Amino acid sequence: MNRIEIVEGDITALEVDAIVNAANERLLGGGGVDGAIHRAAGPKLLEACRRIPEVRPGVRCPTGEARMTDGHRLPARFVIHTVGPVWRGGGRGEAKLLASCYRSSLRLAVENGVRSIAFPAISTGVYGYPLDEACGIAIETTGEFLRTARSLERVLFVAFSEAVSSALRAARHRLNDPAPRDDVRRTTP
Repeated sequence: MNRIEIVEGDITALEVDAIVNAANERLLGGGGVDGAIHRAAGPKLLEACRRIPEVRPGVRCPTGEARMTDGHRLPARFVIHTVGPVWRGGGRGEAKLLASCYRSSLRLAVENGVRSIAFPAISTGVYGYPLDEACGIAIETTGEFLRTARSLERVLFVAFSEAVSSALRAARHRLNDPAPRDDVRRTTP
């Protein structure tokens, strides 16, 4: 897991190959990180999302899956859109769906030659997923994926607050990350 970094800052300002968007199933923008990414990328991102075919009425990306577009006005070349689960108490497969978000995004990144990728804390905003549990799933799923995906050189988890960065650091510590990097780098736009 020494390719995993935790940073605080604005995911839309990062110079990485791909950033991950915590999107909704329609892929037509929304609030939180989704809205921020759409604003920073400009209107061509919405046009690109509209060109993604619906798999059923109103759904371009089902929960747990991922889709990719160009980054348009973002420093990142690509945006990988994934839809996290809404927290409903933990008994409706939320953990499996959240892990699938990370795996699907990472798989899509590798398939498209991405070497660096940045994730937000998927489902922890308005979708209500408990922060500590969501961060544990994020770090564990990514660490497992990286054991076999050598082409990914750098995975950043971008925290929008100290609470998120603390939860990510704690999750990494619980998994006995051999990299002694408990310091959190802060980014500035």
